Amino acid sequence: GRLVRTLEGHTSSVYSVAFAPDGRLLASSAHDQTIRLWDAASGQLVRTLEGHTNWVNSVAFSPDGRLLASGSYDKTVRLWDAASGRLVRTLKGHTNWVNNVAFSPDGRLLASGSWDKTVRLWDAASGRLVRTLEGHTNWVNSVAFSPDGRLLASGSADTTVRLWDAASGRLVRTLEGHTDQVNSVAFSPDGRLLASGSWDKTVRLWDAASGRLVRTLEGHTNSVNSVAFSPDGRLLASGSHDGTIRLWGIAP
Repeated sequence: GRLVRTLEGHTSSVYSVAFAPDGRLLASSAHDQTIRLWDAASGQLVRTLEGHTNWVNSVAFSPDGRLLASGSYDKTVRLWDAASGRLVRTLKGHTNWVNNVAFSPDGRLLASGSWDKTVRLWDAASGRLVRTLEGHTNWVNSVAFSPDGRLLASGSADTTVRLWDAASGRLVRTLEGHTDQVNSVAFSPDGRLLASGSWDKTVRLWDAASGRLVRTLEGHTNSVNSVAFSPDGRLLASGSHDGTIRLWGIAP
């Protein structure tokens, strides 16, 4: 738990952070409309990526580390060359704020979730819109691909989690049980479990194959904003508006 260093430079709230796959770069996005790339070892600012015209809510590296995707309140998704910082392309189509972006495990697809209630799937190489996933009745806060890339999960302010077939865009199932908006979704490393964190103060664990609720994790005293599994899948971390991070043991 020792603080290694503090990276300063953003002039407003930092909303998203992501490590490159090789761990050398750290990307951060903020409400100052910029993305910053940092040397993870030294903490030095490598470069600042400018171009978004509103808050930047989400950043994600492609699996090969070559591209960085960003989603913004300016309704666009941008793809950047991680090595040079050059803007590769701007993906337009969402009609409201973009909340979250995620690459598929093979790096071919990029998913984005938006306040326009849709999830959009883009071809990462060309920037072409592959399909729009419609069905949520309120904004989409979080998107995540399963480790095998077959499923895409989306968590929404409509209180549901939806599982989509990533290849066809077909809705596989809707997971209902949360009583307030879903802020974050994450698959376990083996793809068997899906975790969701909600404004209802709970974390729910679902069987990804059947959609069955496995358990509800209670203890937070305010909304759960983020969930993440450890690489070995034995721990689940949840971050909350109550100011705490909770670590939950996940039975093998």
